[in-house]
Amino acid sequence: MATLNLLQAVNDALRVEMRRDNRVVVLGEDVGKFGGVFRATAGLYEEFGPQRVIDTPLAEGGIIGAAIGMALYGMKPVPEIQFSDFIYPGFDQIVSELSKMRFRSGGQYACPVVVRTPFGGGIKGGHYHSQSPEALFIHQAGLKVVAPSNPYDAKGLLLSALRQPDPIIFFEPKRVYRASKGDVPEGDYEVPLGKAQVLRAGEDVTVITYGAMVHEAIDAIAKAEAQGIDCELIDLRTLWPLDIDCLVESAQKTGRVVVVHEAPRTCGLGGEISALLQERCFTHLEAPILRVTGWDTPFPYTLENEYLPLAPRILQGIEDSAAYIA
Repeated sequence: MATLNLLQAVNDALRVEMRRDNRVVVLGEDVGKFGGVFRATAGLYEEFGPQRVIDTPLAEGGIIGAAIGMALYGMKPVPEIQFSDFIYPGFDQIVSELSKMRFRSGGQYACPVVVRTPFGGGIKGGHYHSQSPEALFIHQAGLKVVAPSNPYDAKGLLLSALRQPDPIIFFEPKRVYRASKGDVPEGDYEVPLGKAQVLRAGEDVTVITYGAMVHEAIDAIAKAEAQGIDCELIDLRTLWPLDIDCLVESAQKTGRVVVVHEAPRTCGLGGEISALLQERCFTHLEAPILRVTGWDTPFPYTLENEYLPLAPRILQGIEDSAAYIA
């Protein structure tokens, strides 16, 4: 067992799978000798060489398109999009080709591509390096969407993703790339996709979140506990498909739900979760489902901490939910 940060866990997962399966190739901007802008691919070029760790031009549509072609010919490509904000030039390839390949071929062709990309704010990146576009891909049929919050899950979820027969968008919370540390088993293990994790059991309010906001929620819940509010915390881990059974069980137990994400509020994942729980848990709910989210604006630079749903805003949502009386 080694103590790794989230970034090192991602790197370790790539190394484990590249050693296990010689069909796995990494491609993207600066992923080779430079090791990636965050160093997620550091050392892979030296071990596996330029045919399996491929530096590409700054052309996201080309990166995704090349990965699709590789996958259709039997390879297991792992394209890195340097920041999730840069994924939009490759969006057409993802939603028009990658996500539909199994459907349009009547199941004859799989397209096992894992698109890795750092997402979210917290590094003073401004509006071109801080976005959270996960809902755009959740909306698109044919894609699985994953977002770990800690090193153990990052490695295990990525290894699971790399062994899937169909495409996955793997969002990595760059705000906690180095801040989140934990024990990570050496070698091979998997964390199953589609399974949320109850990080803390509680009776009064359910808090549902993912990625970097898990750590903010932990801080908020500790402050709520000092006020006598007992929160249950759920880390989604896989954003789509949702582990709806886990969410329903918790919502029915507590009767109060707060959903947290740093993506904009309108049409964000929190709205879909709210609808799904309302459809299934209406008679159990004792308060409106509340969303604590980013704002419906471009991501700001100087007002980053006002944009992000940090612990004080999450705490306010918990307090409001707990205090609501019909």
